[in-house]
Amino acid sequence: MPLVCIGLSHHTAPVDVREHHAFPPERMREALVALRDYAAVHEAVMLQTCGRLEIYAALEEYESGVTQLKRFLSSFRHGAVDYDIESYLYTRLGEAAVAHLFKVATGLDSMLLGEAEILGQVKDAYVQAQHAKSIGKTLHRLFRDAIAAGKAARAQTRIGGESASIATAAVDAAIERLGSLHDASVVVVGAGKMGQADARSLRRAGAKRLIVTSRTHARARALIDETGFGEAVELPGLTEALTVGDVVITSTGATQFVVTAERMREVMRARADRPLLIVDIAVPRDVDPTVASLPHVSLVDIDGLRGAVERKIAVRREAIPDVEEIIAEYVARFQQWYRVRVAVPAIASLTRRAEEMRLAELERLYARCPDLTERERMLVDGMSMTIVSKLLHSVIVKLRAKAENNHLEALSDARVLDELFELNLADHIAAAIAEPPSAHVLP
Repeated sequence: MPLVCIGLSHHTAPVDVREHHAFPPERMREALVALRDYAAVHEAVMLQTCGRLEIYAALEEYESGVTQLKRFLSSFRHGAVDYDIESYLYTRLGEAAVAHLFKVATGLDSMLLGEAEILGQVKDAYVQAQHAKSIGKTLHRLFRDAIAAGKAARAQTRIGGESASIATAAVDAAIERLGSLHDASVVVVGAGKMGQADARSLRRAGAKRLIVTSRTHARARALIDETGFGEAVELPGLTEALTVGDVVITSTGATQFVVTAERMREVMRARADRPLLIVDIAVPRDVDPTVASLPHVSLVDIDGLRGAVERKIAVRREAIPDVEEIIAEYVARFQQWYRVRVAVPAIASLTRRAEEMRLAELERLYARCPDLTERERMLVDGMSMTIVSKLLHSVIVKLRAKAENNHLEALSDARVLDELFELNLADHIAAAIAEPPSAHVLP
């Protein structure tokens, strides 16, 4: 079953393209369920962050599967576009797809090298796919390994050194423009994970006043309680909050502009042209980009934070070789599992058949020898288990080795075992033979 990753990211697509193809969190399950209806797609996980949208899939075969995934990304509830989406897409096949996910999970492919949030986002994608029942054994294993690789990278290297995140980059950008936040009022729009990180960073930066507004007032209130300072404002009070703030940092999950040009014209009239800095780290964007043309308004979107991000990550760059070693180790581990998986049903069936025969013979023996003591029965039981284990050991070891090195020979051996021991492997063998050669070993 070939593996593929197809997507677009901050490396290949500007924010206006990424936001057009973004899925609101509440529609992610709907999208995954829709993917299950594509004939060539056996398993699928969608990973979406502020910097990327990627689909990891196990396919019937590459050509038709990749075509169907591209069709899905182009058309699923997004409407027509005036650009060629394929010019922004990248495709990773087989081992390259595996290595790419591990690179993402460890933070090496992030806009902010080594960002802490990405591992949680990979976990969320994995859980979403489980809930949508769009994931099977192959992607279960791949994503568990990716999460393990991400944890190992953060525990064993300095890839997470020098505290930094998109949220802290937003605050750094504000400090760079204003010089200090000690006399500044800052409005945070959105009380999700990014908003929480913004609030904590603002408190550390010594912001004079914090105003948090969210679609759900209770979440804004909870954020204020957690942070220990600031005030919560209901979303209808956003215009008034924008009027008094010096800096606005916005990161909601809205699908439409929260801060429109019309709202900002009203705000700037009330501010008497007092300057306002807006940092929009949402994807899709929260702020209409035409706001940047208004006098005395400075607007920075997530792609505009690259400079602030670059200055934070010198220490993290030194950790790249160590993280790459971890990635290589996990890729090799997954490759071995992927190759050997063809032998697993045969081994399991053979072991189960041997155990059934062992127990049946023991039952006959105990029926003929009812006077055996409990200890004698334990000794006979143990001896029978040892005999079966020793007989099967060589077969299992050789079948695993054959599966790792020669897929077709392993299938031939499995067919022989099936005929000799009636293991009911016909469907498994037929499906494995039907896989294209490129799927037998990750390319």
